[in-house]
Amino acid sequence: MNQVVKKTTLKNGVKIVTKKMPYIHSVSMGVWVNVGVRDESTNENGLSHFIEHMIFKGTKKRSSFQIAKEFDAIGGHTNAFTSAENTCYHAKVMGTHLETMVDILSDIFLNSVFDDKEIENERSVILQEISMTESNPDEYVHVLSGRNFWGDNALGRSILGTRENVSRFDASTIKAFFHRFYQPERIVISVAGDVEHDRFTDIVGPVFESVQPGVKLPKRVTPGGHGLVDLHYRDLKQMHICLGVKGIAISDPRRYAYSLMNTILGGNMSSRLFQEVRERRGLAYSVFSFITSYADTGMFGAYVGVEPKNAHEAIRLILNEIHMLMETRVDPNELHDAKEYTKGSLMLSSESNDNQMVRLAQNETYFREYIPLQKIIDEIDAVTQNDILELAENLFQSDRFSLTLLGPVTDEESYREILNT
Repeated sequence: MNQVVKKTTLKNGVKIVTKKMPYIHSVSMGVWVNVGVRDESTNENGLSHFIEHMIFKGTKKRSSFQIAKEFDAIGGHTNAFTSAENTCYHAKVMGTHLETMVDILSDIFLNSVFDDKEIENERSVILQEISMTESNPDEYVHVLSGRNFWGDNALGRSILGTRENVSRFDASTIKAFFHRFYQPERIVISVAGDVEHDRFTDIVGPVFESVQPGVKLPKRVTPGGHGLVDLHYRDLKQMHICLGVKGIAISDPRRYAYSLMNTILGGNMSSRLFQEVRERRGLAYSVFSFITSYADTGMFGAYVGVEPKNAHEAIRLILNEIHMLMETRVDPNELHDAKEYTKGSLMLSSESNDNQMVRLAQNETYFREYIPLQKIIDEIDAVTQNDILELAENLFQSDRFSLTLLGPVTDEESYREILNT
């Protein structure tokens, strides 16, 4: 392991990973749990996210106000997020306040009471969050696209859950899910910045060693992905469009070529999609490609928002650029620029201890080891034109694409024809 990155595994299986950044005066800490929407049953959909909200709503010795006030009193920032596979509770403070941060974060993580009144209050907040997402068509179309592509698999469900589920979750349901999934072998504590590993482990270790193992959990089900056309009518001025095709897992050896291919197709302002759809034709303000990778699978997608009359043309242009990746090797200069863009973004983000904290946890969760920055740079440099061509040929089969539209759309057959041409 890198000399500035150190790891300790507690007796119960909790992992502690730290990275000393001597030029940083702050410390960023995350308590990660390898649980998310894909671990939920249909009736449980939304529980991981609900727990994320409730963690900050009071412990046996702190009210929600006291939690907020104590963080504010040390000039700290704290937040949390839920994804398909992980839930993270994180905070950032000056190094001099490390012990206070650990005390608050460990308290809310281990001692939350899930009070009935707080549950009712937060229920309303989450229902508003669902409404807010559905009112944002450029965001909501991605939720619909995931549902279309992954089908009945848990990956196709919204992280926020459904209104029906959120409306009926109670304290017993929340506590049962929490104790079932928040098991020590699923917990990674990652810290980056002004921190000494041994000192940090001495502080946090005795507290998190109290987490007890639970019952063995079922394995996640890997979905296959569906090539379907899915229309959602809404009276809007724009048509919001998502194309999706099955991608690769986060640990796939081809992930470096995958990332570069995304950059070339639609990952920045000089990308093919941005230049063709926005700059040359003026069809869209927002157009981009994206990749979503999980432990065992992934999705490669593209989004565009256009006037309804231009929807067919925009889809054809995106498909044409995708087909070009399958048929012709990328230009050496284009590949070089994509590599420099990717390496530059990686290097710039490495200067943030927040980003380093995230990398530590993700490396441990998905690779069980720390991957040095130089190794990633070497792998990026090693990607060839043939690597991208072969990956595109493997992924972009016409019968595998899903197409999701949100807006004033009714003619499903015409969109089927576009995908099949």
